[in-house]
Amino acid sequence: MIEASLLADLVTELPHAVRYQRLMNAMREYFRCGAVALLRADGDSLRPLAAEGLVQETLGRRFIIAQHPRLAAILASRRPVCFASDSGLPDPYDGLLESCVGEPLPVHDCMGVSLYVDGLLWGAVTLDALQEGTFDAQAQQDLARFTLIIEASVRVTRLEQERRNLALMRQDGDRRGVTQDESEIIGSSDCIRNLLRELDVVADSELPVLLMGETGVGKELFARRLHGRSPRRERPLIHVNCAALPESLVESELFGHSKGAFSGASADRAGRFEAAHGGVIFLDEVGELPLSVQAKLLRTLQNGEIQRLGEDKPRQVDVRVIAATNRQLKESVRSGDFRADLYHRLSVYPVWIPPLRERDADVLVLAGHFLELNRSRLGVRSLRLSRAAEQALCAYSWPGNVRELEHVISRAALKAISRGASRNDIVTLDAALLDLDYGEEATAPSESPPLTLAKVTHVRSLRATVEDCQREAIREAVNRHDGSWAAAARELEVDSSNLHKMAKKLGLK
Repeated sequence: MIEASLLADLVTELPHAVRYQRLMNAMREYFRCGAVALLRADGDSLRPLAAEGLVQETLGRRFIIAQHPRLAAILASRRPVCFASDSGLPDPYDGLLESCVGEPLPVHDCMGVSLYVDGLLWGAVTLDALQEGTFDAQAQQDLARFTLIIEASVRVTRLEQERRNLALMRQDGDRRGVTQDESEIIGSSDCIRNLLRELDVVADSELPVLLMGETGVGKELFARRLHGRSPRRERPLIHVNCAALPESLVESELFGHSKGAFSGASADRAGRFEAAHGGVIFLDEVGELPLSVQAKLLRTLQNGEIQRLGEDKPRQVDVRVIAATNRQLKESVRSGDFRADLYHRLSVYPVWIPPLRERDADVLVLAGHFLELNRSRLGVRSLRLSRAAEQALCAYSWPGNVRELEHVISRAALKAISRGASRNDIVTLDAALLDLDYGEEATAPSESPPLTLAKVTHVRSLRATVEDCQREAIREAVNRHDGSWAAAARELEVDSSNLHKMAKKLGLK
């Protein structure tokens, strides 16, 4: 009956995640085991695509094959592999079963089989049972039969993906189909899935794209996805952090210069736009560009022309522009810090990347990804979260978004090791190690903390008092960002060039 239901799924168009999850549910029920996982081979690692009986963070992990001998043994065979209950090989799911969170697996049965599609290794499926003797010879035969259904499901999913890709391809017919590997962006929430589908459609066009979102949401990853799914994917992707460029060198960096154009220009030099010719340029923090450079960027977008410093003749470039900002550019346009015509050119297709607090379903998946990275980096047998730690992560509002989550996990792992946790044991991170600051989580990262002014002991002019406030706010913002004026300008929501002028006026520079 179960097999009939799975076969029916093969002739029904389903999202691949749903089809795979139904397979895992059916297999767990059929084999009466504790956990089942479907893993996709991805270079030197295995990436979980669906699981039943394992904690949610498992889906964010990447299991490096060389570090997990049971997985390596499964992949080395074309037949089901069963591990004896007294096997000394560590289990990759230690501490990840829903019934044994954070604890070593007791003596148990483990079985798995490699999956091949069109003669090539595709991945594996693994099963764990807490009751000894669950996986006998008959179970191994049954697993071999299930393998045929799983491999057929993979083929059906691949055909559906190829059909969708063909619908997105241009009429020239000479482009290769784009793949649907989503490994570079971790997330299974509806908003992320919808966003990825939208990006895959717009990637096929030549429209400029403006990625908008708070600091730490991963705008660069989404820019890389746009490039990787575009007709220009075989051409370069040039990343420019506009906030990190000194104001005096922005124009030269973007458009290049000729020998002798300015002091120190000892040779001709191509700019970033020329380096991106035929490909894509990613202008990160585009809102930090000085007004003088914005005019030249507008010309490039309008006419496909750049002009090197020191040259009179323009050069033609063929570049697609993807820009990103964490600022409200409409507000910058109204304040005169950003050109309205450039804004409209850049935002032909605006894309809002949701903050992590709107992606509840992704928090533990992302945490699992960062846990596995730190486990490998630190040489720990196993790195897990306690139940309380999982609850704390889900309850936190993540003002620093994905980047903050990455830092929280890395810091907690280091703390656990520094406090005596053995690298040979399962290291469980509890809520206290996460050190989440609930007192400041409601404050957005772009907002400055309230200023505490010293008690006024004598009457001063309003102008002098305001200048004191400005001076203190700028000084504190620059100190908070380790001397980065560009970062301070973003926090204070002023144009970087205006902040420098104000600092000089106030005697800070």
